[in-house]
Amino acid sequence: MLVRRSVLAMLALMMGLGAACGSSAYGGTAWAAEKGTENRKDPTHASGLPIPRFVTVRVGEVNLRSGPNGSYPIEWVFRRKDMPVEIIQEFDTWRRIRDWEGAEGWVHQSALSGRRGVLIVGQTRSVHEAPRGDSAVVARAEPGVIGSLKKCRDDWCEVELKGYRGWMKRADFWGTYAGEKIE
Repeated sequence: MLVRRSVLAMLALMMGLGAACGSSAYGGTAWAAEKGTENRKDPTHASGLPIPRFVTVRVGEVNLRSGPNGSYPIEWVFRRKDMPVEIIQEFDTWRRIRDWEGAEGWVHQSALSGRRGVLIVGQTRSVHEAPRGDSAVVARAEPGVIGSLKKCRDDWCEVELKGYRGWMKRADFWGTYAGEKIE
Protein backbone atom coordinates (compact mmCIF):
# COMPACT_ATOMS: atom_id res chain seq x y z
CA MET A 1 0.00 0.00 0.00
CA LEU A 2 2.88 2.36 0.80
CA VAL A 3 4.38 1.87 -2.67
CA ARG A 4 1.05 2.58 -4.33
CA ARG A 5 0.64 5.85 -2.37
CA SER A 6 4.17 6.91 -3.32
CA VAL A 7 3.49 6.25 -7.00
CA LEU A 8 0.18 8.14 -6.84
CA ALA A 9 1.83 11.04 -5.01
CA MET A 10 4.62 11.16 -7.61
CA LEU A 11 2.10 11.14 -10.47
CA ALA A 12 0.10 13.94 -8.84
CA LEU A 13 3.28 15.97 -8.36
CA MET A 14 4.35 15.43 -11.97
CA MET A 15 0.92 16.36 -13.29
CA GLY A 16 0.91 19.48 -11.15
CA LEU A 17 4.34 20.50 -12.38
CA GLY A 18 3.34 19.83 -15.96
CA ALA A 19 0.28 22.05 -15.65
CA ALA A 20 2.28 24.80 -13.94
CA CYS A 21 4.96 24.81 -16.59
CA GLY A 22 2.72 25.34 -19.60
CA SER A 23 2.88 23.43 -22.84
CA SER A 24 5.92 24.54 -24.83
CA ALA A 25 8.12 21.97 -26.53
CA TYR A 26 10.76 22.42 -23.82
CA GLY A 27 8.51 21.92 -20.80
CA GLY A 28 6.84 25.32 -20.77
CA THR A 29 8.08 28.84 -20.40
CA ALA A 30 8.27 28.73 -16.61
CA TRP A 31 10.52 25.66 -16.71
CA ALA A 32 12.52 26.98 -19.64
CA ALA A 33 13.22 30.30 -17.95
CA GLU A 34 14.10 28.56 -14.69
CA LYS A 35 16.51 26.17 -16.41
CA GLY A 36 18.01 28.80 -18.75
CA THR A 37 16.77 27.13 -21.94
CA GLU A 38 14.57 29.93 -23.26
CA ASN A 39 16.99 30.42 -26.18
CA ARG A 40 17.15 26.73 -27.15
CA LYS A 41 16.69 26.26 -30.90
CA ASP A 42 14.48 23.74 -32.58
CA PRO A 43 17.04 21.16 -33.86
CA THR A 44 14.86 20.42 -36.89
CA HIS A 45 15.11 24.05 -38.02
CA ALA A 46 18.40 25.04 -36.42
CA SER A 47 19.44 27.77 -38.87
CA GLY A 48 16.12 29.61 -38.82
CA LEU A 49 16.47 30.04 -42.60
CA PRO A 50 13.80 28.99 -45.12
CA ILE A 51 13.50 25.33 -46.05
CA PRO A 52 13.88 24.38 -48.83
CA ARG A 53 16.63 26.70 -50.06
CA PHE A 54 19.57 26.57 -52.45
CA VAL A 55 23.22 26.73 -51.37
CA THR A 56 26.51 25.51 -52.85
CA VAL A 57 29.03 22.85 -51.86
CA ARG A 58 31.95 24.62 -50.15
CA VAL A 59 34.64 21.96 -50.61
CA GLY A 60 35.82 19.65 -53.38
CA GLU A 61 34.78 16.41 -51.68
CA VAL A 62 31.71 15.95 -49.48
CA ASN A 63 30.46 12.73 -47.91
CA LEU A 64 26.70 12.27 -48.15
CA ARG A 65 25.50 10.19 -45.23
CA SER A 66 22.31 8.24 -44.68
CA GLY A 67 21.55 10.20 -41.48
CA PRO A 68 22.40 13.42 -39.61
CA ASN A 69 25.52 12.28 -37.78
CA GLY A 70 29.10 11.32 -38.64
CA SER A 71 28.46 7.75 -37.53
CA TYR A 72 25.91 7.09 -40.30
CA PRO A 73 27.26 5.28 -43.37
CA ILE A 74 28.48 7.27 -46.37
CA GLU A 75 26.12 6.66 -49.29
CA TRP A 76 28.10 8.59 -51.90
CA VAL A 77 30.57 11.43 -52.32
CA PHE A 78 30.10 14.77 -54.10
CA ARG A 79 33.30 15.82 -55.81
CA ARG A 80 32.35 19.19 -57.33
CA LYS A 81 33.07 22.36 -55.40
CA ASP A 82 30.51 25.18 -55.90
CA MET A 83 27.84 22.77 -57.14
CA PRO A 84 24.36 24.05 -56.25
CA VAL A 85 22.35 21.82 -53.95
CA GLU A 86 19.01 22.22 -52.25
CA ILE A 87 18.67 22.00 -48.46
CA ILE A 88 15.46 20.11 -47.82
CA GLN A 89 15.78 19.31 -44.11
CA GLU A 90 17.86 20.31 -41.08
CA PHE A 91 18.83 18.62 -37.86
CA ASP A 92 21.15 20.49 -35.52
CA THR A 93 24.36 21.12 -37.53
CA TRP A 94 23.43 18.64 -40.29
CA ARG A 95 21.65 19.42 -43.55
CA ARG A 96 19.80 17.00 -45.81
CA ILE A 97 20.55 18.06 -49.38
CA ARG A 98 19.30 17.13 -52.82
CA ASP A 99 21.19 17.52 -56.09
CA TRP A 100 19.77 18.26 -59.53
CA GLU A 101 19.23 14.57 -60.24
CA GLY A 102 17.29 14.01 -57.01
CA ALA A 103 20.05 12.26 -55.04
CA GLU A 104 19.72 13.02 -51.31
CA GLY A 105 21.91 12.70 -48.24
CA TRP A 106 23.05 14.38 -45.04
CA VAL A 107 26.13 16.62 -44.82
CA HIS A 108 27.57 18.76 -42.06
CA GLN A 109 26.74 22.45 -42.44
CA SER A 110 30.46 23.30 -42.64
CA ALA A 111 30.59 21.58 -46.06
CA LEU A 112 28.08 24.09 -47.49
CA SER A 113 28.24 27.75 -48.44
CA GLY A 114 25.39 30.25 -48.50
CA ARG A 115 26.50 31.46 -51.94
CA ARG A 116 24.16 30.76 -54.81
CA GLY A 117 25.23 28.75 -57.81
CA VAL A 118 23.93 27.47 -61.13
CA LEU A 119 24.35 24.17 -62.96
CA ILE A 120 23.69 24.12 -66.70
CA VAL A 121 21.24 21.36 -67.57
CA GLY A 122 19.76 19.85 -70.71
CA GLN A 123 21.70 21.08 -73.72
CA THR A 124 24.17 23.83 -74.64
CA ARG A 125 22.73 27.14 -73.42
CA SER A 126 23.29 30.75 -74.48
CA VAL A 127 24.51 33.43 -72.09
CA HIS A 128 23.19 36.82 -73.24
CA GLU A 129 24.54 40.33 -72.81
CA ALA A 130 21.17 41.59 -71.48
CA PRO A 131 18.06 39.93 -70.04
CA ARG A 132 16.44 39.54 -73.47
CA GLY A 133 16.49 36.69 -75.96
CA ASP A 134 17.37 39.07 -78.81
CA SER A 135 20.49 40.48 -77.07
CA ALA A 136 24.02 39.49 -78.12
CA VAL A 137 25.27 36.07 -77.02
CA VAL A 138 28.46 36.44 -74.93
CA ALA A 139 29.05 32.72 -74.33
CA ARG A 140 27.61 29.26 -74.75
CA ALA A 141 27.57 26.89 -71.79
CA GLU A 142 27.66 23.11 -72.02
CA PRO A 143 25.58 20.88 -69.71
CA GLY A 144 27.36 20.30 -66.42
CA VAL A 145 29.07 23.71 -66.29
CA ILE A 146 28.88 25.26 -62.81
CA GLY A 147 28.78 29.00 -62.20
CA SER A 148 27.65 31.60 -59.71
CA LEU A 149 24.26 33.23 -59.53
CA LYS A 150 24.31 37.02 -59.17
CA LYS A 151 20.67 38.12 -59.36
CA CYS A 152 17.33 37.27 -60.94
CA ARG A 153 14.51 39.34 -62.28
CA ASP A 154 11.43 37.68 -63.67
CA ASP A 155 12.49 34.79 -65.94
CA TRP A 156 16.09 36.00 -66.40
CA CYS A 157 19.09 35.62 -64.08
CA GLU A 158 22.54 37.18 -64.19
CA VAL A 159 25.23 34.50 -63.93
CA GLU A 160 28.99 34.17 -64.09
CA LEU A 161 30.37 31.08 -65.82
CA LYS A 162 34.07 30.44 -66.31
CA GLY A 163 34.86 34.18 -66.43
CA TYR A 164 31.88 35.10 -68.63
CA ARG A 165 29.15 37.22 -67.12
CA GLY A 166 25.70 37.55 -68.65
CA TRP A 167 22.02 36.66 -68.50
CA MET A 168 20.29 33.32 -68.88
CA LYS A 169 16.70 32.15 -68.82
CA ARG A 170 15.91 30.64 -65.43
CA ALA A 171 14.74 27.42 -67.13
CA ASP A 172 18.20 26.87 -68.67
CA PHE A 173 19.93 25.98 -65.40
CA TRP A 174 19.30 24.40 -62.01
CA GLY A 175 19.64 26.44 -58.82
CA THR A 176 16.59 28.71 -58.39
CA TYR A 177 12.91 28.42 -57.72
CA ALA A 178 10.34 29.69 -60.22
CA GLY A 179 9.57 33.31 -59.47
CA GLU A 180 12.24 33.58 -56.77
CA LYS A 181 13.64 37.11 -56.49
CA ILE A 182 17.39 37.30 -55.98
CA GLU A 183 19.23 40.58 -55.48
